[in-house]
Amino acid sequence: MNNHGLSSSETIALVDCNNFYVSCERVFDPSLEGKPVAVLSNNDGCIVSRSNEIKALGIPMGAPGFKYEGLIQKHGGTLLSSNYALYGDMSARVMASLASFAPEVEIYSIDEAFLLLNGIRAKNWEEYGRQIIRTVKQWTGIPVSIGISSSKTLAKIANHWAKRVPAFRGVLDLTDEERIQKALSKTPVGTVWGIGRQYNKFLIQNGIDNAWALRNADDRFIDHYMTSVGHKTVLELRGYAAIDLDNAPSPKKSIVVSRSFGKQVESIEELSEAVSAYVTRAAEKLRMQDGVAGNLMVFLSTNRFKSGPQYSNSLQIELSPPTAYTPELIKSALSLLNEVYLPGFQYKKAGVMISDIVHADDVPLNFLQTNYLDDKRKILMDIMDKINRRSGRDTLFYASSGIRRDWQMRRARLSPAYTTRWKDLPKVK
Repeated sequence: MNNHGLSSSETIALVDCNNFYVSCERVFDPSLEGKPVAVLSNNDGCIVSRSNEIKALGIPMGAPGFKYEGLIQKHGGTLLSSNYALYGDMSARVMASLASFAPEVEIYSIDEAFLLLNGIRAKNWEEYGRQIIRTVKQWTGIPVSIGISSSKTLAKIANHWAKRVPAFRGVLDLTDEERIQKALSKTPVGTVWGIGRQYNKFLIQNGIDNAWALRNADDRFIDHYMTSVGHKTVLELRGYAAIDLDNAPSPKKSIVVSRSFGKQVESIEELSEAVSAYVTRAAEKLRMQDGVAGNLMVFLSTNRFKSGPQYSNSLQIELSPPTAYTPELIKSALSLLNEVYLPGFQYKKAGVMISDIVHADDVPLNFLQTNYLDDKRKILMDIMDKINRRSGRDTLFYASSGIRRDWQMRRARLSPAYTTRWKDLPKVK
């Protein structure tokens, strides 16, 4: 193994929002501060975000909400439904704030971003990190923690300890060798970014139980037993930036929109509404990346965890010419649904996938059929997207998606869409 051509002079920060979904809820409802708060998954199922107070009660991530509801209420806390419109908008605000602190930003997930700090003149990285924390908190209300080092993997570890050790006040600069050794020695090898469950077991069996031991493992052992991802992880632990900063993620090659229903669905009418709504959402995402799709799939399934007859199936169709025109996609999807649907079953889930995506500029010419990009259909889609972005999702929607939508997933504890729906804007009393 070698580090040929790799840099050890990068300065990379990982900024991670603390308990992000819960923090978003607290921004607009300060009464939740200091109380046990947990956010639930789709259909108000499992806990997917926990406040520190919830963690102190010993409630694990992924636990069924109903199982701990009594305990949470006993301590003055609450359970909330996932408000993805709010979280997505707040994430965009946090990322926009971070862009003013670094020349390059990679959005890693809804609540994490890597910052390349090369060229930044800072005498003290931890003070610079605290400046970022203060600014993001002031501009968005979201608390963040920051880890700084010479590689992504080391920055991840630095962030891990910045969150857990109050003395660091939310920031840890892991560029000093003595600090690196201390932090890596206390980091279990299984928690290192890129080390999966099987690798964890194998490494421990070979006497490598922490990140420092992995960093100093014999090169011949690494070459023989670890994949290219493992090689990069070891190099990263040694301080070399082996994982590039990706500040322009590639457009998606396929887009899937699928939801579990809030109840068992039997009728083709309700399934048609759901599929129409999913196609609408997928087409919006497709147009956001200036793409058109050449293939459409529809799938549905019963609840495999429930006793009784089971059925699942899918069907797909080639779209020629490729399109992102929602009415055409809905028409094709409903045709596929009618073929794949079997009466007499209770369906729990349906979804659509659009694939064979190409950029609008790369669509091949077709002398027999006019592409939607070349006529008023494109103008219509642009107008609809603009109105829905400005006035809120589904301000304009297709009748085939239904009005009541009784099949939608349960979100009985849903907070208002404070930042994306006019009627939900907070009111000053």
